Amino acid sequence: MKNKLESNSGTALITGSILMVITMVLHPAGGNLTHLFKVITMVIITHSIAILSVPIVLFGFWGLTKRLGSDKTMSIVAFVTICLGMASVMLAAGVNGLAMPLFLTVYKNATPEILSTIKPILVYSGALNHMFDYIFIGFICIAVMLWSITIIRTKNLPVWIGYAGMALFALTIILMLAGFVFVDLMGFRTFIFLFVAWIIVVGVQLRKPAEEIFITEKR
Repeated sequence: MKNKLESNSGTALITGSILMVITMVLHPAGGNLTHLFKVITMVIITHSIAILSVPIVLFGFWGLTKRLGSDKTMSIVAFVTICLGMASVMLAAGVNGLAMPLFLTVYKNATPEILSTIKPILVYSGALNHMFDYIFIGFICIAVMLWSITIIRTKNLPVWIGYAGMALFALTIILMLAGFVFVDLMGFRTFIFLFVAWIIVVGVQLRKPAEEIFITEKR
């Protein structure tokens, strides 16, 4: 039963990761109000997919926590952290991908004078979105680091996955210090693609019986 839950959670991580990639690939670039009115439908679709991925990914991460040991403090803290991070990205998707487009539809046929009055609201919405993105980025980095340390210590997954997670954490910090912007579309895509690769690898390993991984590590 335990292996079945972990296997299903591995499938959830892979599925959720694919949904996140689809979101990033289809996500339209920003622009002026005229452009936003044209892409409202796609904005709603992509952010709805992102929201759908949240519970799927969280179930997957619960399976990872179980595999690494639900009595391991770092693993539990990582899960709590990722829950807060995923809640943050869900709020970002809700504000920028659902609330903002629904707000704009009211003004689709408004005069330029009226449209100019709502621009400060859109700027504030963008600032909220960036704040949620920063929280998500920070929390997922912390969670991956904690899980990576636990993987290296317990060897319940191949240790190279732990070292890869540590390397991703270090790379993210270095890029931030170098001034790389993670909260614009290209920067966020880069971040998501890097960490999705790690998550998919974890998902594949969770689909394998723990005994098989243990034997492989022994060799």
